[in-house]
Amino acid sequence: MTRTANPNLVVATLALAGVSAAFMQTILIPLQPRLPQLLNATSEGTAWVITATLVAAAISSPIAGRLGDIYGKRRIAMVLLVLQLLGAILAALSDTLPPMIIARVLQGTAAGVIPLGIAILRDVLPPRRLGSAIALVSATLGVGGALGLPISALVADNLDWHALSWIAAALTAICLVLYAVLVPANTSRTAGRLDIIGIAGLTVGLVGSLIAVSRGGEWGWGDPRTLTLLIGGIVVLCAWGVFELRTTDPLVDLRVTARGPVLLTNLASIAMGFALFASNIVFPQLLALPTTTGIGLGLSLLAAALVLAPSGLAMMAMAPVAGRIQRVHGPKPLLIAGAVVIAISYGGALLFHATLWQILIVNTLVGVGIGLGYAAMPALIMQAVPASETGAANGLNALMRSLGTSVAAAVVGAVLAQSAMTGGSNTGPTESGFMLALTLGLAAAVVCIVIAAFIPRPKIPTDGLGVKTTR
Repeated sequence: MTRTANPNLVVATLALAGVSAAFMQTILIPLQPRLPQLLNATSEGTAWVITATLVAAAISSPIAGRLGDIYGKRRIAMVLLVLQLLGAILAALSDTLPPMIIARVLQGTAAGVIPLGIAILRDVLPPRRLGSAIALVSATLGVGGALGLPISALVADNLDWHALSWIAAALTAICLVLYAVLVPANTSRTAGRLDIIGIAGLTVGLVGSLIAVSRGGEWGWGDPRTLTLLIGGIVVLCAWGVFELRTTDPLVDLRVTARGPVLLTNLASIAMGFALFASNIVFPQLLALPTTTGIGLGLSLLAAALVLAPSGLAMMAMAPVAGRIQRVHGPKPLLIAGAVVIAISYGGALLFHATLWQILIVNTLVGVGIGLGYAAMPALIMQAVPASETGAANGLNALMRSLGTSVAAAVVGAVLAQSAMTGGSNTGPTESGFMLALTLGLAAAVVCIVIAAFIPRPKIPTDGLGVKTTR
């Protein structure tokens, strides 16, 4: 392992890069209703500005992880930051839809810096510091999103909307310089060739499947476009899996992925991703709906974002706590604890959701649970795979979390939309719709607890990942 660089500065750089990548996911959400006017396009067309980023982020993570294992994690992370910078500049200069979509794809690919940053930590940190550092970098996914919303809303209300992209460009440039100066270049890598067919197959399969899931609620689940993309994507992914099992240097080693600890951790990640995003859909709507609905609190977008921001801060605050729990008990109890906190939070939300303070407390508790759970997942993955596959394995785990959030967006969105139609309301979903959505979040957390309980402990204890050694 390389430990010549200042560990504190390395961790801070990796965390800041993760925050900047996550910020790209939410930067335009406050502007979404105004995008048709700003870009001179239809609302269906401008929906791709959001969808393109989410799909690109999901695809980037496993591919970037494997590239990092082969060519160097720092090098690939810096390439992703350059793409993010180019995307931010292009978005800042765009006034029409096509270049904006291209810009958002470039920005979305930067999501791979988070799993790459986690993999770098294994190479550069001493074992005793690894748990809390992993927790901090993992938390950036929620921190960037939670803090990005109020910042974006504030800028959008007071400045030209292009200013958001210039701010993103400046933040990315800072991260790029810090990466070049502070992150050591000689992190571990493994010999291997680039699996071009594997990259193409995974990309095509995920693009079809994720677009179908993301847009199915709007198009209709029986719409030919939805069915074609979904079925086609699944078929391509199946063919891709067969190819990956037969190739000598696969993009994703499915045999390693099928191991009990890795497989169960990834399944638990899908469930926790669902639980996280269910709250991200429900609580903003509860806060923003007019008070005349009898359930909404009538807050502005900025006020609602400020109420939700402490959840992201709670995720970051859990980093040292998660590190201590891992060192003493290991990552498996940490994952279970996180899922239990989330389940309790949703149970509380079913009973208490009528006031601003109730939603603030419940959503902050969700952030606590996510902070604990997201800290445990990379540790569980890394103690079950060889160091040569750390990047790819963490990238695939990040994809599983993205899959959970995408499914939550589709399912919970459909539940709330159906509630509004059934209730005959033009102002939004009914209370029963919100209760069902919260119940789904609770169910996802319970599923995560059950799956996590069956994750086997490693046969050989791994120092630094929360497992006691017997040396």
